[in-house]
Amino acid sequence: MAQKKWYVVWQGRTPGIYQDWATCKSQVDGFAGARYKSFPTRAEAESAYSGSPGATAAAGAKSGTAQAKSASTRQTVKTYTAAEIADMSVDTAIYTDGGCEPNPGEAGSGMAVYRDGQISELWFGLYNPRGTNNTAELNALFQALVLAAEEVAAKRTVVVFCDSKYSIQCVTQWAVNWQKKGWKKAGGEIKNLELIKEMFALYQELKSQIKILHVNGHVGVEGNELADRMSIKAIAEQTTDFNRYTQEINLKEILALRAG
Repeated sequence: MAQKKWYVVWQGRTPGIYQDWATCKSQVDGFAGARYKSFPTRAEAESAYSGSPGATAAAGAKSGTAQAKSASTRQTVKTYTAAEIADMSVDTAIYTDGGCEPNPGEAGSGMAVYRDGQISELWFGLYNPRGTNNTAELNALFQALVLAAEEVAAKRTVVVFCDSKYSIQCVTQWAVNWQKKGWKKAGGEIKNLELIKEMFALYQELKSQIKILHVNGHVGVEGNELADRMSIKAIAEQTTDFNRYTQEINLKEILALRAG
């Protein structure tokens, strides 16, 4: 039996970690400037994807460009654990998630809002019958930024938790250079450009007052799980507006709903 491999896609249709070559290949085949690499264990793949210098340097060699190598080692996103999140002192914590079934396919976004350590609001919607996972994740993060602006105006400290490194890096890292270059990038078009432009403008106003942090999906972080269930609710109900969940927030019942 062949040994299982894990595949990291730094630049492809949907960056991330994949468990089989066929799925990885579908993300990079024919994609200009694609960067990817296989690893023997999940731990090594996760380390490489989150920015381990040695692994990302190797990925740069795979792509054959020094520019790609330097970018992969320079721009990284730290992943925060549930324990690290629990230790944070913040007035408002906003969790975001986007879902798409399949990808591309029916997409929706979700958000969970905690105030003073207690669940306060759930939001869902932005259904798109022809969406992508990345667009759904960006939409959710954008809604979090809109809410964050209101919370900041109310003199509250804010942290946004997102499980999409792509979305975080688009807004906090990559958009700076894209803007300087006339909203262009080497290796192909900027997907979701108009949405990213709007998000980046808002982030520029807020960046000194909020944090956008990465958390892994489906690892038991309650806020992330709730946002996930809301994204699937948006798809199931085909909710195009972004609506507040008006029923009683019964955590046990909501978390028992189908995950994305």
